[in-house]
Amino acid sequence: MYAELSITSNFTFLTGASHPEEYMERAVLLGLPAIAIADDNSVAGIVRAHTRAREIARRVQERLDWEAAHTPIGPPCPAHLPKPPSFPVHAVPRLIPAARLLFTDAPPVTVLPVNRQGWASLCRILSTGRLRAEKGDCILHLSDLEAFAGGLHLLLWPRALPSPGGAGGAWPQVPRLARRFAGQMHLLLTPHYDGADATRLAALEAEARRLGLPTLASAAPRLHHGARRKLADVLTAIRLRRRVDQLGRDALANGEQRLRSGPEMLRLFRGHEGAVARAGALSQALTFSLDELRYEYPSEVSGSETPVERLSRLAHEGLTWRYPAGAPDRVKGMLAHELALIGKLKYEPYFLTVRDIVHFARSRGILCQGRGSAANSVVCYCLGVTSVSPEMGTMVFERFVSEARDEPPDIDVDFEHERREEVIQHIYARYGRHRAGLCATVIHYRGKRAIREVGRAMGLTEDTISALSSQLWGFFSTQGLEAQRMREIGLDPTDRRLQQTMALVYEIVGFPRHLSQHVGGFIITEGRLDELVPIENATMEDRTVICWDKDDIDSLGILKVDVLSLGMLTCIRKAFDLIARHHQADYTLATLPPEDPAVYDMLCRADSVGVFQVESRAQMNFLPRMRPRNFYDLVIEVAIIRPGPIQGDMVHPYIRRRNGEEKVEFPSDALGEVLGKTLGVPLFQEQAMQIAIVGAGFTPEQADRLRRSLATFKKHGSVSEFRALFLRGMARNGYDPDFAERCFSQIEGFGSYGFPESHAASFALLVYASAWIKCHHPGIFACALLNSQPMGFYAPAQIVRDAREHGVTVRPVCINSSYWDNVMEPDGRGGLALRLGFRQIRGLSEEDASWLTAARGNGYGTVEDVWRRAGLGPAILSRLAEADAFADCGLSRRAALWAAKAITTARPLPLFAQDIDGEMIDEPAAHLPQMALGEQVVEDYVAMRLSLKAHPVALLRHLLTPAA
Repeated sequence: MYAELSITSNFTFLTGASHPEEYMERAVLLGLPAIAIADDNSVAGIVRAHTRAREIARRVQERLDWEAAHTPIGPPCPAHLPKPPSFPVHAVPRLIPAARLLFTDAPPVTVLPVNRQGWASLCRILSTGRLRAEKGDCILHLSDLEAFAGGLHLLLWPRALPSPGGAGGAWPQVPRLARRFAGQMHLLLTPHYDGADATRLAALEAEARRLGLPTLASAAPRLHHGARRKLADVLTAIRLRRRVDQLGRDALANGEQRLRSGPEMLRLFRGHEGAVARAGALSQALTFSLDELRYEYPSEVSGSETPVERLSRLAHEGLTWRYPAGAPDRVKGMLAHELALIGKLKYEPYFLTVRDIVHFARSRGILCQGRGSAANSVVCYCLGVTSVSPEMGTMVFERFVSEARDEPPDIDVDFEHERREEVIQHIYARYGRHRAGLCATVIHYRGKRAIREVGRAMGLTEDTISALSSQLWGFFSTQGLEAQRMREIGLDPTDRRLQQTMALVYEIVGFPRHLSQHVGGFIITEGRLDELVPIENATMEDRTVICWDKDDIDSLGILKVDVLSLGMLTCIRKAFDLIARHHQADYTLATLPPEDPAVYDMLCRADSVGVFQVESRAQMNFLPRMRPRNFYDLVIEVAIIRPGPIQGDMVHPYIRRRNGEEKVEFPSDALGEVLGKTLGVPLFQEQAMQIAIVGAGFTPEQADRLRRSLATFKKHGSVSEFRALFLRGMARNGYDPDFAERCFSQIEGFGSYGFPESHAASFALLVYASAWIKCHHPGIFACALLNSQPMGFYAPAQIVRDAREHGVTVRPVCINSSYWDNVMEPDGRGGLALRLGFRQIRGLSEEDASWLTAARGNGYGTVEDVWRRAGLGPAILSRLAEADAFADCGLSRRAALWAAKAITTARPLPLFAQDIDGEMIDEPAAHLPQMALGEQVVEDYVAMRLSLKAHPVALLRHLLTPAA
């Protein structure tokens, strides 16, 4: 029996031409009992193969269970006839984790972990090489392998040599390696398919005998099927930055370097059948599986307290903090129930980890807000993770934190985008880089990049590539219309090279291109993280990441805490600071006056420029129709204007029912309980799961798989595979087929973007908070928004114009009154005016503004004053002048710019820096023409992207207004 032990997948980026999942599926068809994915210096792709292997095993078991439960109809098959084939259980392939290590001082070695210790050794080796190199690279020495040798089996790759001497002759380290790993090492035999394999294999057998190493056969596949040969050459061309027709010997000679069956290998290795048999024998000895990885949460023990005792104490202390007058009995009951469930599932360390991170942020004055499947719970409310009160009626804790799901709940925490790095570095400092790391994000080939890189590799001109990219929406939204699209842009659809290019573009879409870092998904462990998964450097300084993405982590049941950033939290925190400074009122997200009618009145008017989540044109159009009057209306508002509900045709039915234009009906009482609060229209992920369980009879495991396929931003949704199962279940429970079809089409809409209710509730709180600030303190809200840029839909000019429409006095940038940030100052009438800051000026840095304000004293009188006292160069002075910042000095824009241009970079000597300068150089005054209003507005926009003098359209209104 043969097993393939050295496969290169497309996670050896731009080299392997097949997905790990495709190798696993192909192994089923070839009848291989096991395969090893061994990418170069990487284990990034093996979880995907492992997950697919589990999926194949599950489907095979379901088939076997079905066959066992269904007696064949009719008489038994006569003995003289062959029995119908059944799926053999042994055909389910097993994944053997591995990696091919490339050394600076030794030949490549495929490393196969024998047991859990071996996996830890492999991870430590890869971490060592990755951490000494820049992101994306790995520098390994043979000593690294010798330092972590426990539990490993090696396959030595021989090098082609120009003269006799064998592997040991060119690599003197090989005998040393053979002695160090005696009994744990084979010499790899791989065919080159060049007509000289028989001679080469015989020479390698002789060399193996000299070294005392047994041989082992491998096809060393780079393709799961020979049909991928063309794509393999394109990937090579992209990697080498050449055209395909310039590859020469770097191109594959044929499509033979593919995954092969046992009989094929025996034919290829005729005379070396023992090497083929040893591959199968070794695979049986390699019993390690990724299922053995037991992730251990950080214990979060404090002193003599156990995690159970600590969580209970903190939760009850928080209950007293949140409810100074005493908590309602309902809330106390919910807290007791949640703590009991958390204790039963042993999730206490997870909640304590999140609580400690949030506690650190709050101790530094960093505003944060939790969200996720378990964030909107009484426990998280009492721990300070979220500010969404349980009285708001959006608790969905038990739907996700349940015994049906043997994995930790999901809690994401958003922090101020300007200060999240403080939290990230705190996590590294507290747990150590050997225990904490960010997840990876796999960057896949998508539309434009696929067309651009494949087009260049195929030798298309840049004009042709640009033309194809411009029709991206046409090609990838309506496949089959390529010929029509190409004719429309002036290309010949019958051109053979163009046809090949488009076929390869479709083929490469979804291929991994490289690894990037996740936006904030942290893996934190009790033991060494680098013995669970390799750690490497990120591009950003002081960041380390692992090589698995969030889907891989989820598949293995590993805890992930999302430390995310949100610009609106920065804005709200700055607004709270301004309110405290100018109005002596301290607010937090939890202490804002709730359910303020004035806030809802403002939102009903679609007066929501800058308000979180409801500032888009689509939301502004929907707000007057929705007419939100309470917090739960905002929860629905956040969730309903999304691609999923819109594509699932959920928006109009909900509005008609809300406005009484359509009767609210439920096909059954059971579904009425699920859909009651959304008037019979499914809007949330949780409702989709409940419909599947209640209406279609899904098991919790099937519903969880449906939930995963509905995951937000899922690149390749698999919702449709549940269609037949869902429709059969609905029909079995007596639901009308049309209703079942409509339900599934709505659920399918979540495949693009399904919003969980718990996320919507957390976001709705930020909607209310930002709307409350805008309603009652429009100037402060505009000031905080401007100081938090870039963020949101609106440019500074639109934010300033909206503030002025709300009665806010906005004052220009002033050399004597402005600071780096925009500030609020007395307006002389008992109110506050918004003073624009230096940050609004293009090309001016915060450091320059700091020098300017520090040396200001009693104020500047001239441009030369700023130059002498603040030490700013002529270029910076010119930018200040172009922004009209010297108006307070009595200088027009042109006069200030004239003065700035007259200053040289050399400082005058003190003797000549006095008033006698004017006597020495008698330069006549310049007569500069006054700038027209239109010129002023244009220059304002050039310098600051906004103008307080006039709206640009106001200058053309007399031309745009039709005559009476």
